[in-house]
Amino acid sequence: MVEVRNLGLDGVFEIRPPKFEDERGFFSETWNAEQLERFGLSVDFVQDNHSFSRKRGVMRGLHFQTPPFAQDKLVRVLRGSVFDVAVDIRSGSPTFGRWVGITLSDKEWNQILVPKGFAHGFVTLEPDTEVVYKVSAQYSQPHDRSIRFDDPALAIDWPVPAADMKLSAKDAAAPNLADIETGFAYS
Repeated sequence: MVEVRNLGLDGVFEIRPPKFEDERGFFSETWNAEQLERFGLSVDFVQDNHSFSRKRGVMRGLHFQTPPFAQDKLVRVLRGSVFDVAVDIRSGSPTFGRWVGITLSDKEWNQILVPKGFAHGFVTLEPDTEVVYKVSAQYSQPHDRSIRFDDPALAIDWPVPAADMKLSAKDAAAPNLADIETGFAYS
């Protein structure tokens, strides 16, 4: 049976799907809509994404898409490990600007569900790390946004020093949360 654990921010969950192993290998249902609806989790995913990072310290994030292309994300690691973070960016939320982080790895076989209204990012903890994630809306470049991973107001406790991180040009130029309009309001 799937295990679901609330990570302390509204709608952010760790999901551990069952893994059935024998001498041949293993089998796992990584998303079962019927089982997860029992926990109140109902998401229609429309796209799968896959990233590969050659080095430890690759930073991807903090990313989100504005409405109407906002995305729920289900993130898991196929190989290696990451420190994965979700940040509440819903204006008026009692937890606005708060973050939660979790280590995802191929060994733990865990996932994080990041709902709309949260920025998402991760840093790789091992070389040759592969991450796959499902999203509930197609990619839309005009709605794509980033927040600075090292925004001092967020004070995210990344396990890799900022000086050792490898960022894209987009992520290196991202603004702080206070300097952007996210398009999300708490209801």
